[in-house]
Amino acid sequence: MKKIAFFILALSFLYACDMEELPQAQVSKKPIFGSETGLKMYTNSFYEVFPNATTIYSNSYYIALNQVIKYFTENGFNPEESSGWNWGTLRNINYFIVNCIDESVPLEIRNNYIGIARFFRAYFYFDMMKRFGDLPWIDHPLGVNDPLLYTGRDKRSVIVDKIKEDLDFAIENIKVNRDPSCSTITSSVVAALKSRVCLWEGTFRKYHTEAGLQSSANEWLQEAVNAAEYVMNSGYSIYTGAGIDKSYRQLFISKTPVSSEVLYAVTFNGSLGIVHSGNRRWTSVTLGSCPSLTRSFVNTYLMRDGTSFTDKANYATMSFTEECKNRDARLSQTVITPGFTRISGGKTVQTPPNYAYAITGYHTCKFTLDDTQYDNVDICDNNVILFRYAEVLLNYAEAKAEMSTLTDDDWNKTIGVLRSRAGITDGLNQKPTRVDPYLKNRFFPNISNPEILEIRRERAIELSFEGFSWPDICRWKAGDLVTNVWDGIYIPELDIPYDMNGDGTLDVCFTKNLTPNKIPGVYYLYVGEKLANGATNNAQLDSDGHTLVFMKDQKRTWNDKLYFYPIPAVDLVKNPNLGQNPGWK
Repeated sequence: MKKIAFFILALSFLYACDMEELPQAQVSKKPIFGSETGLKMYTNSFYEVFPNATTIYSNSYYIALNQVIKYFTENGFNPEESSGWNWGTLRNINYFIVNCIDESVPLEIRNNYIGIARFFRAYFYFDMMKRFGDLPWIDHPLGVNDPLLYTGRDKRSVIVDKIKEDLDFAIENIKVNRDPSCSTITSSVVAALKSRVCLWEGTFRKYHTEAGLQSSANEWLQEAVNAAEYVMNSGYSIYTGAGIDKSYRQLFISKTPVSSEVLYAVTFNGSLGIVHSGNRRWTSVTLGSCPSLTRSFVNTYLMRDGTSFTDKANYATMSFTEECKNRDARLSQTVITPGFTRISGGKTVQTPPNYAYAITGYHTCKFTLDDTQYDNVDICDNNVILFRYAEVLLNYAEAKAEMSTLTDDDWNKTIGVLRSRAGITDGLNQKPTRVDPYLKNRFFPNISNPEILEIRRERAIELSFEGFSWPDICRWKAGDLVTNVWDGIYIPELDIPYDMNGDGTLDVCFTKNLTPNKIPGVYYLYVGEKLANGATNNAQLDSDGHTLVFMKDQKRTWNDKLYFYPIPAVDLVKNPNLGQNPGWK
């Protein structure tokens, strides 16, 4: 919405202004930099960097995809295939910062908009730093003869210091603390980003000991705590207005951002044709990569009474319908479970997982509008959340746990609040003292601190599919997680049709028979190792003969060089002084 408005405003503003007669190739900056209206119009252009639809993130430790991830296959990715070394966004931002000096506009107003610009510069550099590590620091628009065009890269530690400087300036100078529309950058949004940046940096320094920066890790973790506290003191709260079984998902399917919890969201308007393809991305087998949660991860969702699902003696052999009972309410608001309904032709209908899409059996519904009319066309207008209060609480809790300063009160007002919304009734007021053996052994064998383990559990569940998994893997130095098997539901018996949502209608049958006698209305999923043409089948059974696994023959491997992408080869040709990241050739 803001993007369309900016374009229209820009045209009207330029045509309304009397342009000075200047030498060829020069235009007066006065119409833009000489008024608050001009500054606002210019800074609106920065919002173009935000996504225009829900994004499917491929690099994760708990999401299976219907495609090979070349980045994690032996010799499957190289600098010739790398991308992302794009700097046009930065030039636009720097041009504004350098030229926002017109003293006819009061300093306080100028600094407000410079603060917004510096937020976007920090946002840009943080994304680039996470991807490439060391970067050249550029704080002005480069001319054709600028020596920085051919400079080398500054150390990542220098870059993150600059990012923090930008964010501190923005927090201090942006005048608005909260925006009820959740559509503009406020000081609270900046503080939320700062908590994200500082948590990333603090944990990176702690776990990447090869960088030699672990002695300063706690300084960054404390900065993350301070930034989170700024947001926590700004009046936000965890949304519970739709009840335990709907509030969490309501955040993501709402057209209007839920402003009690959402700090910033990209908004849309169906009546104006400002829409996105969200439903198609999460329902169509021909668009996107059919992301599904793995069963190993689904196992980490707690029971409603706060106990671990994996403490049950028979957890590993439970059917889909059984394992979904009495679980953390976010499970049924993240994937389709028994009782899930949609609207089709104006009627509410019971809806099972679609096994043509749900490659592990866990069909994502977190971002999907309920009415099926949105599925095959690009007409969705639900908001896309980029910053929300739940993440800030998780950043706060994790930073304190990593510094060993987490208290029961801290736990109660962060993890306790999030779990309470999910219907969990116990373990809300006191930090954990027990290590969950499944969570440790399956995901984080090097972590023995129960607080950190439980916060990592909570972070993955609360922020699932929101783009945090890969940055978390990188900062925790936990790359081996990407080699985990993509396991799916447990299938008690083959060649028996199952009712997967309890509505009395048979939905799916798992078989190794290429030509089964089919029952009308039942989806038959072939789980044999080879197709009729001899090709390997992507959906198979694990060695137990019952657990669905996907892309079993895809050999994902890990190498520590993968924590940072290679500098694209074409950019190294243009500027050899950039140097290549370690391990890449």
